[in-house]
Amino acid sequence: EVAQADPATLDQAIAAACDAAEPMRKMSVFEKQAVLEHCVKRFRERFDELAYALCVEAGKPINDAKGEVTRLIDTFKIAAEEVSRLYGETIPLDISARAKGYFGMTKRVPIGPCAFISPFNFPLNLAAHKVAPAIAVGCPFVLKPASLTPIGAILIGEILAETNLPKGAFSILPCRRDSADLLTEDPRLKLLSFTGSPDVGWNLKARAGKKPVILELGGNAACVVDKDWDIDDAVKRIIIGAFYQSGQSCISVQRIYAHADIYDELKAKLVAATKALKSGDPKNPDTFIGPMISEGEAKRLHGWIEQAVNSGATLLCGGTRNGNMLDATLLENVDSQQPACAEEA
Repeated sequence: EVAQADPATLDQAIAAACDAAEPMRKMSVFEKQAVLEHCVKRFRERFDELAYALCVEAGKPINDAKGEVTRLIDTFKIAAEEVSRLYGETIPLDISARAKGYFGMTKRVPIGPCAFISPFNFPLNLAAHKVAPAIAVGCPFVLKPASLTPIGAILIGEILAETNLPKGAFSILPCRRDSADLLTEDPRLKLLSFTGSPDVGWNLKARAGKKPVILELGGNAACVVDKDWDIDDAVKRIIIGAFYQSGQSCISVQRIYAHADIYDELKAKLVAATKALKSGDPKNPDTFIGPMISEGEAKRLHGWIEQAVNSGATLLCGGTRNGNMLDATLLENVDSQQPACAEEA
């Protein structure tokens, strides 16, 4: 189990980030590149460990976990490359006689200490999308990983601690949502970046005061298959889009619309492909459907399935639950007002 930080610890971390702001701002390009390149090197050396930890902690099938470690590496690698490309701009101002000889110059500067809140479904890659750019531009940060999946962020922090970043440049603090108000409301933090559910995200923005807020929220994605598309190709794409990581992705395909001329063939092939998906132990390389993040989430979604069927939808396949394992499920003709259609699964 991972210890949960309290508000006093968060306050200390924010104060340390403020103290580190000036040293971070003064870091040269080669120094920041060295930090990021060290991370890339160490992520590669600890590749299997990172993938296994993600698999065990989040229930992400091991092949998908390895893919996420690859994305972690790529994100830090790109950030290392971009450090030397933080260009400014010159702007002509001589638009009238009185401004002859005048021009303007812009320069990008670090915004200052940042607050980051990352989600459970991609605990390595989505933390990396916040952390790596912050280091590249010279911003200290406090990161709160998702309560259910803190290990990946802690491992990233462990590797960052091997570098020459200034003291206080980063803090990675698992904590409960009700203990993390300072990350949103404290004016010492100059930017908030949140990835997660819309309800939580918009609430944080409303409480963030004057600081810029970057939100990456959920979705309820639809896929439209027209009559002239290759049906087998569509089936392969939809299966990945709908059931990758048990559908626990903000871009997961949740609704499918097909042209009447191909509807029956597409449906039959989708049902067959869905039934063929292997569920089970995420450590097994053959597993495609692993557990959901918690039994509570599996119960919620199973309830939506039952509710849709009770309101007239047809259960084509799946629909059963065992603990936090939920079968890959296809429903037909779900009422548009049902949660399974109208809300993010």
